[in-house]
This record gives sequence, structure tokens and C-alpha cells, in this order.
Amino acid sequence: MTNINSYVAALAATLLLLTGCNRAESPREATKDVAEAQQEGAEEVAEARADAAKDRMDTDHPINESPAENEYEIMIAQAEADHKVAIEGCEVLSAEAQKACKDAADAQLEASKAEAERQRPPGS
Repeated sequence: MTNINSYVAALAATLLLLTGCNRAESPREATKDVAEAQQEGAEEVAEARADAAKDRMDTDHPINESPAENEYEIMIAQAEADHKVAIEGCEVLSAEAQKACKDAADAQLEASKAEAERQRPPGS
């Protein structure tokens, strides 16, 4: 009997976890999460830009990365920031629409990364 109770409890816990994963957030909560993701993304892109500027200005040491490599890193940071915002925006949708939205956001991230890679100079 104990094994059955343990099994039922584990199954119930698993079902609760699975059904809660794609539950739609309230518009208010989603808006807050999107704003936070936008802020974090802007900070990450600004950091990538600052690193690139530092590389250009650092005349005491050889430049570690080319301007093209710096631009690549900025593009990747921007793609990842956009992805985080898009994913947070999906949270307000119902489970099925949320999955489609997240899949589209993932596809856009991959496309943006591929474009950054395409523009990256050979040997970088």
C-alpha cells in the first residue's frame, strides 16, 4: 500500500509541475517580466558595446579582438536580449499559443545568430 501511495503522490506532483509550466501569466506580471528582460538586455548590449569601445581605445595593449569580432559579439548580445524579451512576452498566452510563441522566438534567435555568424569574418 505504501508503494501505491508513494507512486500516486509522485504522479500527482509530476502532473502539478507539468501543468504549471505553461500556465499563462497575468498581463500585469508578464508586462513586468518583459520590462525586466528589456532592461537586462539593454545592459548586456551596452556592456558588449563598452567592451568593444575599450578594445578600440586600449592603445597600451594589442587589441584582443578585431572590430568585426566586437560587432559579432554585439549582434549575439542583441539577439539573446531580444529572445529573452520575446520569451517573456509569450508568458501571457495560453499553453498551446505559448509553445508556438516560444518556438517562434527560438527560431528567431537561431536565425539572428546564424546571420551574425554569416557576417563574422573568416578566421575570427
